[in-house]
Amino acid sequence: MQNVFGHALVVLVACSLGASSQSIPLSKYPHVVRLPLPADAKPPKTARPPLDTLPLLVQAADTSVWLATPLGILRYAEGKYRYYSGKRYLPDNPITALSLDPSRTGVYAFTADGSGVHLKTENLTLGEKATRFEDRVAKRHNRHGMVADSHLTVPGDLTSNQLFSNDNDGLWTAMYGAAECYRYAVTKSPEALALAKRSVEALLYLEEVTGRPGFPARSYIKKGEPKPKDGFWYKTANGDIEWKADTSSDEIVGHFYLFSIAYDLLPDPALKKRIAATAKRIMDHILDNGYYLIDVTGKPTRWGKWSPAYFAGEGKSDAPLNAVELLAFLRATKHFTGDTKYDEEYRKAAYDLGYAAMAAKYLEWQEELNYSDEELALLSYQILFRYEKDPKLLPVYREGLNQWWKNIQRENNPLWMLIYKYCNPAVNLDFRPAVQTLADIPMDLIFWPVKNSHRADIVWSDVKDRFGKREALTLLPAFERPVMKWNGNPFVVDSDRQGNAEDDGGFYLLPYWMGRYMKAWHEPQATAAVR
Repeated sequence: MQNVFGHALVVLVACSLGASSQSIPLSKYPHVVRLPLPADAKPPKTARPPLDTLPLLVQAADTSVWLATPLGILRYAEGKYRYYSGKRYLPDNPITALSLDPSRTGVYAFTADGSGVHLKTENLTLGEKATRFEDRVAKRHNRHGMVADSHLTVPGDLTSNQLFSNDNDGLWTAMYGAAECYRYAVTKSPEALALAKRSVEALLYLEEVTGRPGFPARSYIKKGEPKPKDGFWYKTANGDIEWKADTSSDEIVGHFYLFSIAYDLLPDPALKKRIAATAKRIMDHILDNGYYLIDVTGKPTRWGKWSPAYFAGEGKSDAPLNAVELLAFLRATKHFTGDTKYDEEYRKAAYDLGYAAMAAKYLEWQEELNYSDEELALLSYQILFRYEKDPKLLPVYREGLNQWWKNIQRENNPLWMLIYKYCNPAVNLDFRPAVQTLADIPMDLIFWPVKNSHRADIVWSDVKDRFGKREALTLLPAFERPVMKWNGNPFVVDSDRQGNAEDDGGFYLLPYWMGRYMKAWHEPQATAAVR
């Protein structure tokens, strides 16, 4: 440990920070949305054949220029080209005719058969956008208080949505609930408080429904609800509910992440006591079983492993992440309960078992680049830095975090940037790329097919990702990429999804409200505040 602590004092990844960490005043940002074509809209007579060598173009009242190409539409404004393609925006390719709409701020785009769409630019604040995303969750993604998958039985038709259980219902609900905690802290909105408490209640119930103290379910369904074909399911004693086992470390991270933020930010003493009791049961289950999450089978779940034996064998590459997870769980449980036994176990893990040192072994022991692991790492580090005060350990943990930051910093991920700043308060960080990423997230979160691999402006990596998919080195704006949560790979720029599901958008809400809470940015006139 001596060398690790000494080395940590001089290790700090260069972050290309540039601007100082001053709160950014937000403004309105353009969002291109697809609307139905009015019945009286007709292709202009000036339409060219689709193989004409010159693109179709029109200039809008705001001086932006729209250009139709064989594989999509470009909009040129403020010195930038923005690309709109695929069914998120267009009925088909190629676009053979283009005309301004009556307001001269959007365009009608037509295909050869006369069908078309209305593309319109809306200028929205990020707060107004957050309100719309809140409405999406309320209308199509609330399943028993959990933020749920919305499957579309008719591709692209939001009226055909059907709520469905997901392996990570707990994690997605936790991240949405954390957003509502931050929203409440910023606005004191009664609605935000109610939604935050609903999310906490949903996670508390995941532990209760199994009937196994300290063992949360991945998810559950009630009698008559559709049941996923995968996984291991068990019925409650009365048979009215089936819950999903083989719970992952993802879920435990999610529980402790929301518990820590809700415990500190929500004004509900009774709820705090229940959080503390549930966290204690989960932590005791893990400790009593040798740092494993033990399933109904009596064996560890596939990913619920934090033991020295696992780290010394097949789990060596997981050790830098899982060690930080366990240390974060222990720190949080001590904070909730005040029980010093968790301090003792923490010191044992950090020092005697070498878990603190393992945190700084990520790049050395890494076998593959896993964006889901990035998510678990950053959430765990935020929990850990929320409660860790030891001046000997903080530099070690920052060294470990900096090893994850080495790849993360190129993603312009607003949530990871906020967490990095949270863990490094003295660092000056330019949040303008984070704001731009939030502005670029599309309003339409249907999982449409997306194709970018034909583009000449993309620089490609010479290696594929862990699933064998081609990766770009160019970071495309979020509205040009496939829809994905923060655990997705933003450098995979094609998708073969067929419009049969919609994301909830909670991934937008968490960094937006966390950024407001941390004063990384602010609305000149607060929007989406109280309702």
